[in-house]
Order: sequence, then C-alpha cells, then structure tokens
Amino acid sequence: MAVSERQLAAFADKRAGQIPFDTSPRHLAGPGDIRHVTHGLAAAGWSAVSDPLGAEIVLRSPDQRLRLQFDPRSPTSAWWRLRADPTDTEPSWYAEFGELVPAEVLAGFTDALITPPAQHQDPWQPVTSANWHRDADGAAHSPDSMCHIELRRLSHFHDRPSWHIETREPSSPRRRIWHAYFDERTPTHYIGAFLTALADRSPLQRGMYDRTGHYNAVQEPSPLHPQQVADAHTTRIESLRARARSARRQQTNPATTPAKAHTAQPSAHR
Repeated sequence: MAVSERQLAAFADKRAGQIPFDTSPRHLAGPGDIRHVTHGLAAAGWSAVSDPLGAEIVLRSPDQRLRLQFDPRSPTSAWWRLRADPTDTEPSWYAEFGELVPAEVLAGFTDALITPPAQHQDPWQPVTSANWHRDADGAAHSPDSMCHIELRRLSHFHDRPSWHIETREPSSPRRRIWHAYFDERTPTHYIGAFLTALADRSPLQRGMYDRTGHYNAVQEPSPLHPQQVADAHTTRIESLRARARSARRQQTNPATTPAKAHTAQPSAHR
C-alpha cells in the first residue's frame, strides 16, 4: 500500500481551506489529522486490512508482526491500539492511545516503528530537557501541570512497570482529556520517540477556529502558508518512504564481512 498523489492532494486541499494557527503546548492541541499517522505508515509499506468502506482502519506492517487499529466507535477511550506479536527473540507488547491524542505526537511513535532510532536514549531525557518537573517518585509533569507521565507496576508480581501518560483538566484532575499507555514489554526506544514528540516545544499547526483543541491551548497566527504546511507533510512522507526502502535493502542485502585472507604457512624443511 502506498500513498497516492491523489491522497496527498486531498490532504493539501483540506489545508488550503484553513488558516494555520500555531498551537501550543502540544498536549492541548487536539487530535489534528490522523493522516499524519496513516500516510506515514502506508508510505513505509504497511497495508490496510480493514473494510475500505468502514469507519475502522487497521494497518499491518510488512512483516505482519505489528497491527495498528483506529476505531472511532470504540466503547472505551482508546481509539488507537498497537499490538506487536511475539517472535523467537522478542516478546509481544501493546500500546494504546486516546481519542484526543495529537496525531503528530502519535506519529513520532509510529515513525520509530518504521526506522527505530540508532541510539536508545533514556526515555526521560527529552522530557527533562524540556524542563518538565520530575517528582521524587519518578513521575513527570508538564510546565502547566496538565500532562503527567508515570511508571506503574501492574502488581507486586511484575518487576517491570508500564508507562502511563495522561492529560487532565486543571480544575478536575480526575477528568482525563487523553491518555497513552505502553505495557511493560514495550521497547523503551519507542516510548522515547513518543515522549520526544510530546515534549517538543515547537507548536503544531491547527486550523483557525478548530474546536478540537483545549481552551487552555495558546493559538497564534502561523508564519506558514497553507501550502507550506501541505508541502511539509509531503516532504515527510517522501522521507519515510526512502527510509523504509533503505531499511528493506539492508535487511535483504546485509553487509558481509570479507573473509580473512588465508595466510600460507611455510612448508617445514625436511
């Protein structure tokens, strides 16, 4: 499955009808356009296995191990679900995301599924660099105290904790805006990719009068024109396509180590 020129044109057409506003912080920007996620995976060779006329979208990775489901009719608050099947060397794992998670933040995670980062940094590093507050118990909170990151143990029988990210209403902390969850087996570099996109201080572009963002979000006229926003999306898709193509070539043609030259031994003198 590939992203067609018609699909990219449809994305650009929608942007053309909107006046872009820089919206921050990211965790309050609203969901945005899910094509930030679906176009990226499709460009990398993921295939749609769901009914093309249905509301649900299900994408499968080329190796069939990963399955991403988007279901806006979900009876729970998790509209996005990612499942990874076990392999001979790696366990299964699971992640889910709520309805209002910003698509660009989720795309930071799904882009890492295509080409994992070369260096596995500490997942907390991008959060710390963005001056999020860290508690003594290891939790982190955004500067506005509305987004929270916690490590929780499922029970006393589980050594490894799972990751919970939640954005909550300031006046009612129990009222959740959106959430993300990574089970205890999720590779940490994928979690780090999500947190890097979440803590990024650069604003997200949303349309003028877009009502999906939170009322505490700050919106300012963007210096970008609608066509520039669409062009940035196309450039990212082309980059992901090239990276996925390069990764497949490396898998099918692994670098071989030259055989050591045989050094002839001098024959023994009789």
